[in-house]
Amino acid sequence: MHDAHMTIAAVLTAAGSGSRLGLQLPKAVVPVAGEPLVVHAARALLAARASDGSAVSQLVVTAPAAHLDEVAVLLADVVEAADVRLDVVGGGRTRQESVAAGLAELVDEVDVVLVHDAARPFAPVELVARVVDAVRAGHPAVVPGLPVVDTVKRVGPGDGTGRPVLETVPRSDLVAVQTPQGFDREVLERAHAVGSGRGAHEETAASDDAGLVEADGVPVWVVPGDERAAKVTTARDLLVAQALTAGALA
Repeated sequence: MHDAHMTIAAVLTAAGSGSRLGLQLPKAVVPVAGEPLVVHAARALLAARASDGSAVSQLVVTAPAAHLDEVAVLLADVVEAADVRLDVVGGGRTRQESVAAGLAELVDEVDVVLVHDAARPFAPVELVARVVDAVRAGHPAVVPGLPVVDTVKRVGPGDGTGRPVLETVPRSDLVAVQTPQGFDREVLERAHAVGSGRGAHEETAASDDAGLVEADGVPVWVVPGDERAAKVTTARDLLVAQALTAGALA
């Protein structure tokens, strides 16, 4: 991971539906400030520069099978301006399967892989760079995280009226994890291979790639996250994203 000529690829997951947004179109193509979420997310990934000036050279986007051409067209100007290779592939039944499909498209030269959710469209370029720099520093798996500000309690099975508290978890030990997450390519590919049996069903699939790496026994390193990398999941999140973007553009 100290190779001055390391090649960076990004797998951008954009295969989710817009059902929780109350929309009939895929989440990634929902517009905010005049552009789809996937375009905002891709632009930040491609604009980021690590401390040595290195940048993403291949962008792999996982999209709904019926929208591959549409997503490719939406991203055409962004990747052309950045002189980056674009591959758009069909997503899987779960996020884990979608990332695995994206990994299969990586060119041989890639050493470092960023995995990012199009549902986090406004991750700032400095966050992307921070993750890449940490991987370059020798950490094989890196995630951005924010301190948890709410009190968190572990609960047990309920009785229909509520659930009993088992313990209060110290907040100082907790972070809320974001994307992009960064990995040594070999580490990530091995973790996906070992954990592939989990990927078919939402109940067993890993919710993030760091979870697969952890399960494979590889330590994961946390770097400071950024509130601007918030996830757009609900209609309220979409309204907040639109308001924040409008403020930034004002």
